[in-house]
Amino acid sequence: MNKHVNSFEPKTFDRRGALPAKVDASVITLLLGSVGDVAFALDEAGVVLDVAIADAGLAAHGFADAVGSAWIDNVTPESRVKISEMLADAAAGRPARWRQVNHPGNGADVPIRYLAIGLGGGRLIAIGRDMRDAAVLQQRLLQAQQSLERDYLRLRQAEARYRLLFDMATEPVLIVDAATRRIREANPAAHLLLGAKPASLTDQPVSGIVEPTAREAFVAYLGAAEAADDVAPVLLPLRGGRGEVALSARLFRQARTAMLLVRMLDPAGGVDGAGAHALPWVDVVERMPDAFVLIDKNLTVLTANAAFVDLAQLPSLERARGNRLDSWLGRPGVDLDLIVSQLRDHGTVRNVASVLRGADGGQEEIEVSAVAAPLGDSECYGFTIRSVGRRLRDSPAAGQQSPRSVEQLTELVGRMSLKEIVRESTDLIERLCIEAALSHTSDNRASAAEILGVSRQSLYSKLHRHGLGNLVGDDN
Repeated sequence: MNKHVNSFEPKTFDRRGALPAKVDASVITLLLGSVGDVAFALDEAGVVLDVAIADAGLAAHGFADAVGSAWIDNVTPESRVKISEMLADAAAGRPARWRQVNHPGNGADVPIRYLAIGLGGGRLIAIGRDMRDAAVLQQRLLQAQQSLERDYLRLRQAEARYRLLFDMATEPVLIVDAATRRIREANPAAHLLLGAKPASLTDQPVSGIVEPTAREAFVAYLGAAEAADDVAPVLLPLRGGRGEVALSARLFRQARTAMLLVRMLDPAGGVDGAGAHALPWVDVVERMPDAFVLIDKNLTVLTANAAFVDLAQLPSLERARGNRLDSWLGRPGVDLDLIVSQLRDHGTVRNVASVLRGADGGQEEIEVSAVAAPLGDSECYGFTIRSVGRRLRDSPAAGQQSPRSVEQLTELVGRMSLKEIVRESTDLIERLCIEAALSHTSDNRASAAEILGVSRQSLYSKLHRHGLGNLVGDDN
């Protein structure tokens, strides 16, 4: 297939007389203005002989004052190498290419994309296009990409955790496509119960797990489970004479596809009509999206739901039972003791900000609500824990999450090591000083660097690290 390739080699008009022998200077100026937002006329040494500004917004940044000075002196230090290369290419007659450089402006650098062309007789013309709007779009695209990458990593981690729970569950579970009635996934416990080889149940008809005489009743039960959420489990014989099990199905949707979660329960637990009207409260707590944990008066964990196990990055609930809750929640010996003290005095607490430390080293910002309840002659405490890290990251003030005061720094004790807190305080002081210097100099970076006693390049580096100013990466 033929492909069209853009050529940058200059070509003259074929017919003589198509253009006049002499073109008026005003026409040339108009042409340059239509091609770019700013144009510099240069001599062979790179000194600006004249400047044409088509974009009125650039006039406020001092471009007209460049006449009589070297072009290289009107750009930021990191862009001077590009200016030298463009001048050398134009002088040697090499093909011109667009290069982006930054000019110091009022309050922020101005990115301009230039094409330097030799005119003969030692004269050059540099045509520039304003890239400020493109820089803003580039920054937004970068932020969106970083957000997508964080979400993708979070989804992969969640998938790994739930896959581990699915495979480690002792209860046989099947995931069934509601449209085709075929098994999408089955955990190891289901393969063991049905006497099947690992992964052999995938894509098999789900009706095949019961005896042929019970398949019609099983298909009818699955249809009822699709129509209602409160269908009671049904006792049916498994294939191969493996006895009866209580089959429970529940409809859910994933990626706009209807799926059925089929559980094979021990019939010794009994099957009656009570489950057809309401789920037991234990099941309700287990299905809660927020973490729930119950502790005794000694602050040791009695039980918790699956959301807490996931949030604490534990392999199973058994790893949590018998351990103190402050092994994961808050600053050891501080946050939990304060919450329990409030519970003993008032009975409830709501939306207490804290942090939960995972067993694998992860850390999540959380909100804690709790209630005190009687437990025989003693009492116990129920905690609901909600992760708010995503909400804080996506809030408008997410870019200002660094500590802004001594009180906020002291709140980091227990959440960070002393070395990390010292680094946070150093960054805080540095950021505040830079902001103050920029405020005193009306955002003039050269003057701010002089006040702070650092080089301009060092100031740029610190501005980039703290996310201050409109910084745009150069094109190489």
